[in-house]
Amino acid sequence: MSRVFTPRRMAAIEDQIRRFCVRCLDPHVGSDGFDIIAELASMMPMRVIGMLLGIPEDDQISVRDANDANLRTRPGAPMKVADPDAIADGRIYADYIDWRAKNPSDDLMTALLNVEFEDENGVTRKLTRDEVLRYTQVVAGAGNETTGRLIGWLAKVFAEHPDQRRDVLEDRSLLTRAVDETLRFEPTGPHVARWMAKDFQCYGTTVPAGSAMLLLFGAANRDPRRFSDPDTFNIHRNEGAHLTFGKGLHYCLGANLARLEGRVALDELLNRWPEWDIDYETAKLAPTSTVRGWERLRIVLP
Repeated sequence: MSRVFTPRRMAAIEDQIRRFCVRCLDPHVGSDGFDIIAELASMMPMRVIGMLLGIPEDDQISVRDANDANLRTRPGAPMKVADPDAIADGRIYADYIDWRAKNPSDDLMTALLNVEFEDENGVTRKLTRDEVLRYTQVVAGAGNETTGRLIGWLAKVFAEHPDQRRDVLEDRSLLTRAVDETLRFEPTGPHVARWMAKDFQCYGTTVPAGSAMLLLFGAANRDPRRFSDPDTFNIHRNEGAHLTFGKGLHYCLGANLARLEGRVALDELLNRWPEWDIDYETAKLAPTSTVRGWERLRIVLP
């Protein structure tokens, strides 16, 4: 996947991302505020993934809704089990993939269909159709909900830290730092489960193969042994990487894309409104089991 999910490909769509962001935000210039989740954060990530995968714009919302439905929970109710024939195996993308196989383009889906790699048996081959379906689901599902939540946190955190918002307004080279500190301070994925393929030694305790471990990235991001004053939001800190995107073999392939979308969204917000507040009375957290963020977050404009 890393061979097709490249920084070059991410950079190539920045102008498209910015145009979509502008299209979402411009209608609210001169208004007294708007719900940034409904008007931007819930829309932009799936549009961007659609650009990458070549999913037609008219179908992108239905694909987003199908993915989101499997992450939503209701208090006191058991978690819904995804339909394995429609979501987990990527079958909802089958028509797009079959069409793209006959009509190649310069998109990620075409790259997945054509990339050659050496598998675990030392055989050089292309991905099978089922593998392409599953990887397409990974890309579409993973980057949709998490990045949308990031945009909401950017709006909230910078409303609460006007001095640092002013710093970024005056020096846009701080945008990347702003996004990364937000990811550390308010991680969209505060935890992740891992299945042990073999016995694992963890601080003197053997975790046997076949066990599940829950890794608390949100806690690690505020470890005082790694970050000074960890409960303080500070875009000027120089203390190394957070763990919101994971580490090692399972490092998030979409990290560059998430950073790009967050950077563009914050940049375009600041281009229009140097100041904003949050309407906390109407704000609502999203009821999801794996990601953390806002379902409704109204920005109040001066």
